Amino acid sequence: MFETPLILTRRDVLIAAAVTGVVAMMPSPLSAETGTIKPFRVHVPEEAIADLRRRIAATRWPTPELVADATQGVQLATMKTLAKYWETEHDWRRVEARLNSLPMFTTEIDGLDIHFIHVRSKHAGALPLMITHGWPGSVIEQMKVIGPLTDPLAHGGTADDAFDVVIPSLPGHGFSAKPTVTGWDPQRIARAWTTLMKRLGYTRFVAQGGDWGDAVSEQMAVQAPPELVAIHTNMPATVPSDIAAALANGGPAPAGLSPDEANAYAQLDFFYKHGLGYAQEMANRPQTLYALDDSPIGLAAWMLDHDARSYDLVVRVFEGANEGLTRDDILDNISLYWFTGTAVSSARLYWENKLAFFAPKNIAIPVAVSVFPDEIYAAPKSWAEKAFPKLIHFNRLAKGGHFAAWEQPAAFTAELRAAFRPLRS
Repeated sequence: MFETPLILTRRDVLIAAAVTGVVAMMPSPLSAETGTIKPFRVHVPEEAIADLRRRIAATRWPTPELVADATQGVQLATMKTLAKYWETEHDWRRVEARLNSLPMFTTEIDGLDIHFIHVRSKHAGALPLMITHGWPGSVIEQMKVIGPLTDPLAHGGTADDAFDVVIPSLPGHGFSAKPTVTGWDPQRIARAWTTLMKRLGYTRFVAQGGDWGDAVSEQMAVQAPPELVAIHTNMPATVPSDIAAALANGGPAPAGLSPDEANAYAQLDFFYKHGLGYAQEMANRPQTLYALDDSPIGLAAWMLDHDARSYDLVVRVFEGANEGLTRDDILDNISLYWFTGTAVSSARLYWENKLAFFAPKNIAIPVAVSVFPDEIYAAPKSWAEKAFPKLIHFNRLAKGGHFAAWEQPAAFTAELRAAFRPLRS
């Protein structure tokens, strides 16, 4: 019998629970990287949920936007619909139970407590896989793909497709601790992730990510620890230097681009001109965003305004459309940020980062790329081949956007199976 109190503090909110009966789920460290690994569960007190609802009800709303579209930002009607559902119908206990149904742990790496989900496949020879979320995401992004990846026979695959899955929360995000010193940039996180996989006993593994998950996974590849076999990304850094220079000048696309390259240029140009405001503020002045830790509606609006296509998806969802995400999916993730008080602490990763996000990073190990059409930019194969000399898989999907595993879990799972199949021993 195990009983471990794990505490996170947010104002007067205590998220703690006793963990019992999970000894069998504890991983057995097999290497010199051994450190203490503690089981973890989530329990948000009822008074914290009631406080959230009170704050939503007490929202001081702005006047409506002065245009008929989203060019002035997140629209008032969308936010009022979201607020009503969040206050009266969303059930945090449901997602809390889903989280607690998974084997979750924490371990201290480089002075910081890191939270992670770790699900081992029942199939011998399963390929160890680390998946890293981005912003404004969390481990909730990947929950739909855990079953298909670890138990392929139950989800249209074969035993040879099985993965062991490790999904950590980025520092300052979700249930991982908030750094109290500077320096937790993608390079440091990448080193910590390698330490985690070695601590779990893995001597051979692959990594996957989009958004910050891509930045971290690519830095793992740059560092090239011998245990890392390959990476997969659904948001690759492939923009050539001449394209980046043209975008920085805000001019027209260079001559001679292929249709795919011209499309990527247009997408990036739009993003830099109309969708980069949140990233610039968090990169320059993350501590200024006090309102996000104080107002749930302020937090929700900030998180929804990530990119135009994701926002359009959210609007359709709250208008009642049947999409890859549901209202509950969206509010599960926003609620996680709220209850953990990680709006500002997660924003600091943008301040810490000094890398050009979309610039190639000179990766020498094998890389697989899946391109979803509604991503911030759909990377052309020509750019991917230049950025990744060992490109082992490239595929353009018919549907999906920035939160690929969350929006299109079946397609995402199929991509990982195909991408890493040649590397299985």
